[in-house]
Amino acid sequence: MNPAALSRVVILDFGSQYTQVIARRVRECQVYSEIVRCDISAAEIERLAPKGIILSGGPASVYDKGAPQIDLQIFSLGIPVLGICYGMQLMARHLGGEVEYSSRREYGAGILHLDEEARLFAGLGEQIDIWNSHGDKLTALPDGFRAIAHTENSAFAAIADGDRQLFALQFHPEVSHTPRGKEIIENFLFCICHCAMDWTMGSFIDDACARIREQVGEENVVLGLSGGVDSSVAAALLHKAIGEQLTCIFVNNGLLRENEAEIVQRVFGENFHIKLKYVDASERFLGALAGVTDPETKRKIIGREFIGVFEDAVVELAGSNNTSDSNFKFLAQGTLYPDVIESVAIGGNPASLIKSHHNVGGLPEKMHFQLVEPLRQLFKDEVRLAGQQLGLPNEIVHRQPFPGPGLAVRILGEVTVERLQILRDADTIVVSEMKASDWYYRVWQSFAVLLPVRSVGVMGDQRTYENTIALRIVESQDGMTADWVRMPYEILARISSRIVNEVRGVNRVCYDISTKPPSTIEWE
Repeated sequence: MNPAALSRVVILDFGSQYTQVIARRVRECQVYSEIVRCDISAAEIERLAPKGIILSGGPASVYDKGAPQIDLQIFSLGIPVLGICYGMQLMARHLGGEVEYSSRREYGAGILHLDEEARLFAGLGEQIDIWNSHGDKLTALPDGFRAIAHTENSAFAAIADGDRQLFALQFHPEVSHTPRGKEIIENFLFCICHCAMDWTMGSFIDDACARIREQVGEENVVLGLSGGVDSSVAAALLHKAIGEQLTCIFVNNGLLRENEAEIVQRVFGENFHIKLKYVDASERFLGALAGVTDPETKRKIIGREFIGVFEDAVVELAGSNNTSDSNFKFLAQGTLYPDVIESVAIGGNPASLIKSHHNVGGLPEKMHFQLVEPLRQLFKDEVRLAGQQLGLPNEIVHRQPFPGPGLAVRILGEVTVERLQILRDADTIVVSEMKASDWYYRVWQSFAVLLPVRSVGVMGDQRTYENTIALRIVESQDGMTADWVRMPYEILARISSRIVNEVRGVNRVCYDISTKPPSTIEWE
């Protein structure tokens, strides 16, 4: 489906970690959304002819020197606008209100009290749970605006100018921790913007296939296949788009889970008709990681080595096919938006770096490939839906996320063969017990982390001084926010007991009870 024919909402990106979550929430409502730079002109927006405009949050303060700004004519286009967090403060300040630093910041859960029956809050009752993430607050309303909701800390938590179709929220309706936030977005889309529900995953797949064919033409493409959800769906999508032009390369980097190499080759060999080349590069990766402890350095080394392996494999493929290696110009990856938003600024937006993912910020500046990343604007649950529509088996589609750098970022400190085996054995126990208890598919991720901590224990009436394993089990919808799972004690006890008794070199197991934010899901 041609996006130009759809109901369209444009999202101005001021650098929030949640900008794409807004886009994803809009797409969940089956409305086409498009993220644009925050400095887009009003004339450019007018040419896009959106039904609505959303201003994202961002890490800056509106009164800071160099803070992202907006073309003020946007507020005069007659198109409904919804400002969120920074977007609210920017709208209010430019239209005559006042924004100040608050001595009492609002981070995390809160309660929103609705002051009147505004269209934005239709059907929500008198109060709702919300999620905040701001240190500034609006202290004086612009002319024409009225307060439509408040929190304990802010009299202007939601404001509106109905005549100009301008609305703003201090909290984040897009995140899963605002349970009824999607209803607020639906009210904006359908009650205020009058959008049609004409955007589906099927239309995304059709559009993605067209874009892939346009990008690669008649050239051949190699794809780094890990066997995880992301790369598998990317492979299926590319195969649908270009067929025999695709060759998948599975690299054993020595950082995989137990029996991963055998499982991937079996699954893809038995179920798919995609060309697959297997490369054992475990010694190469472990040699490059020797002595390295810094997590950012690990990720960049792994990204660099992956590219080197792919380039060498392409030369071999070209030689075996008696063709020029210049015919392999494209490298496809299963990069998702959470990888991108934590690694680099998108389209010049003012986002902050969280950590480099090996397939984004970890890639070397110079490489011989052009990247093809058809899933770059999707979240994990959207990718699972795409995989189902593309006909992938459930054992692939519903696998828990596994980091591209593998176990290297679940080992804090140096990666060695011995430490990898300890973690691999512990991880195998975690997976087996989660599946046996029917909890594996009920959570977002469950895994073991090897800490650089040794402690005293007693085993067989003798003193031990061994390693510590941390368990990380979280629930999430999109990987952007997460909470630790309140697992049944008996399951935690069984996992702990098995690890201590079966994994040589471990005498202590801890449970990670931190949320994202402020923590990340992976430890490195």
